[in-house]
Amino acid sequence: MKFQRNAYTNVFHHILSFQQNICKFQSISPEDAHEEENILQSIAWPTTPSITSNLNVKNTSDPSCSMYTILPKVGGGHWYIGDQLEVSIIIKDYNCHPKTSGGDFLVASLKNKDLQAGVSGHVVDHLNGSYTAVFTLVWEGQAQVEVILVHPSEAVTVLQRQNKKHFDRVYFKGTFRSGSVTETTVCNVCLRPTAQPVCNYTDARTGEPWFCLKPKNLSCDTRIEHSRGGYSHSIGTQEYNLFKHNLNMNVPIWSSGSSIITVHQKSQLKNTSVKFKPSGFYIKGVWQSHGNYKFHQFDNASIVQCLKGKVIHMYGDSTIRQWFGYLNNAMPDLKEFNLHASEKTSPFMSLDYKNNILVTFRCHGPPIRIRTIPISELRYIANELDTIRGGSNTVVALSVWAHFGNFPIQIYIRRLMSIRSAVMRLLTRAPETLVVIRSGNLQCAAFPVTLTNSDWYSLQCDKALRAVFKDMNVRLVDAWEMVLAHHLPPQLHPQPPIIKNMVDVLLSYTCPQKRE
Repeated sequence: MKFQRNAYTNVFHHILSFQQNICKFQSISPEDAHEEENILQSIAWPTTPSITSNLNVKNTSDPSCSMYTILPKVGGGHWYIGDQLEVSIIIKDYNCHPKTSGGDFLVASLKNKDLQAGVSGHVVDHLNGSYTAVFTLVWEGQAQVEVILVHPSEAVTVLQRQNKKHFDRVYFKGTFRSGSVTETTVCNVCLRPTAQPVCNYTDARTGEPWFCLKPKNLSCDTRIEHSRGGYSHSIGTQEYNLFKHNLNMNVPIWSSGSSIITVHQKSQLKNTSVKFKPSGFYIKGVWQSHGNYKFHQFDNASIVQCLKGKVIHMYGDSTIRQWFGYLNNAMPDLKEFNLHASEKTSPFMSLDYKNNILVTFRCHGPPIRIRTIPISELRYIANELDTIRGGSNTVVALSVWAHFGNFPIQIYIRRLMSIRSAVMRLLTRAPETLVVIRSGNLQCAAFPVTLTNSDWYSLQCDKALRAVFKDMNVRLVDAWEMVLAHHLPPQLHPQPPIIKNMVDVLLSYTCPQKRE
């Protein structure tokens, strides 16, 4: 592995370089550039207020002064299953004056805890301080509206700036060793200019960029381990006040009147003007689909029956590692091999010899905030997919999102495009292979974690993922909606009832039952 004093010349097409403290992108093919620009436009966030050094928090969005109102049904009458419910949301500042611009990050859901029912809503920004949440009514009985201000628009301004100018606020470490000499240096997708030489570890197959500062006394070829480094946050004093838990971050907005409606059995009249259709909903704690697939529940015996004779490869972050753990616990004859990997790294492998079932998990390549892992085990998903034979007995499950939020979204889009190309190659040589993709999810991170793992970042990644894999022959586990619609509070690693539903969706794709 050679090193270079200027790591950003004559390297692969999407290496980044710092210019005026901003990481600049190198050119890519016209086709990829056109697609990337379309994706960026499709996920573009509304303009948010500029932030100055004399920020007055009282002029920012205040959930306690804001309110929502359930709009009456068009034409009047009862609410029926299949109807579209609309809720008007008015955002005000701390003086209780209506805001005149958009960009606030709001999420909305309908829930009934007694029925263990829930469904997500779609929030429309009218760019003038008002919003509309749209819901599809999907169960009989009461439904309670829940609207959450995740971030005021001013906080989104800060989050956007952080990713543009300070994405290296998350940094990583590379360990180098030769004989008795060990050195550790800083690594990242892009490094700021320095007089210190830089080791270029750009992947030869995928073109994924990765750099480490060269150790003083060792060569670049002696890198043996990767690990998470740390965090360095850079926001203004007043800006901290935009990320106050229970004040203006992840705080409910209350109704100006009733927050509950009563839904009746489906009307004989045909419902029209559907503005939003969720991917699914909960009823009695079980996730149901709005699509052609019938999601059904699996007990331990039916899991074994479904997976008999199959290979399940899981790749990505710790949110899909939860699925590996779930299957290990659910299947009595599935035994994990000791591959001497630490608990929260990889690779992992489990085998049910009796039923000929193999389940594997491997984490994705950098950037990944992880405990120390050997470089030999740190691999890019696209490269791993190219080693899979595939076929009707092969299931590939992917989850890549949780470690990309603090970077410019282009880095994430290009990683997804690389994975998509490998998926296309896999499906070309083995079209019967099942590929399932897990989306990102809400986590309601507290400060200061939200500066690197904000749900706003996760939402941007979620939108990009759906755009990149649109019209592909892959299946989606909609973790975003499954977490938002559930009565349990959002977490980075969803709680066991949600994980069971996610695995049931995976198994329903693997062993489908068509709707009658």
